Amino acid sequence: MMRSFFHRICLAVVFLGGGLAVSGAFAQGSKVNFEKQILPFLKNSCVECHRAPYEKDGKVKKPKGGLRLDAAWAITLGSEDGEVVDVGKAEESALYTSVMLPADDDDVMPPEGKADALTEAQKQLLKKWIDEGADFGGWAGNLTGKPKGVTNAGGKMPVSEIQEVYKKLAMGLKPLAEDDWKAVVDAGGHVSPLSEGGPLLEVDFRHAGKVVSEASLSCLVDLGSHVAVLDLSKTEVGDAGLKRLAKFERLVKLDLHGTAVTGAGLKSLQGLKHLRYLNLYGSQVADEGLQLLGKMKSLKEVYLWDSKVSAKGVKRLKQALPGVEVSWE
Repeated sequence: MMRSFFHRICLAVVFLGGGLAVSGAFAQGSKVNFEKQILPFLKNSCVECHRAPYEKDGKVKKPKGGLRLDAAWAITLGSEDGEVVDVGKAEESALYTSVMLPADDDDVMPPEGKADALTEAQKQLLKKWIDEGADFGGWAGNLTGKPKGVTNAGGKMPVSEIQEVYKKLAMGLKPLAEDDWKAVVDAGGHVSPLSEGGPLLEVDFRHAGKVVSEASLSCLVDLGSHVAVLDLSKTEVGDAGLKRLAKFERLVKLDLHGTAVTGAGLKSLQGLKHLRYLNLYGSQVADEGLQLLGKMKSLKEVYLWDSKVSAKGVKRLKQALPGVEVSWE
């Protein structure tokens, strides 16, 4: 299972303490008991960010990335980007792969400095649980918000809203061959289908960093109609580079954090009718840019930490897009 933007932002699965007990249970080769061995760690370190919506300080707090870890049915359902547990395949499960990344990786979970990283024994316990079949035993968890017809643990799960979007965008679109994106890979990008055999693609230039310039994006043009998720964070891409994205009609998620993009460049994105997620953390976008975003009715999540926007500008954006979730402080 590939990683997605929502997995980049916050899949905070942390296991604290209990190292000796974990090691002992693992060494004995007994089947992992989710409720006794894993659930306590989830409750201690993860559920605060990944639980049913609740109100705090007058604001409704939603589970990060649409992922709830407070119920068996919710864990099986996964995040807004799809499943996080591929039963029997820990190496393909985002719940596991996200904690196995290097400590300095932007996608490692938990984010560096936010909580203690898993010990090697804890990582192996998580892997063992998934490889054994991700059995929740008799634990059901919080049933609040459980869709009708969904079993508490396992069974056929409903497709999340974002997956429905991807499904519609993929209709009638033929998959590309790997040779079709060779130029992108040569330019430092990583390309992968959003689903096995599917036509929609995720393109990630993040690890290429400053090597990626605006000129480098010319290689993306031929893939434009197939790109649904694009990560250009921490690259040298600026306003001129965004012009190349104007015809990416199936683009749903765009990460521009840590780039030189300003509000003026956002004008190139106004024709993207399916853009739901936009990360502008650490960019040069100021309040005038938010006026442009206010016209993009498809937006659901906008990230503006450490940008040039003001509280007044954010307030106007929320008024223009009542349903949007804006994170900026």
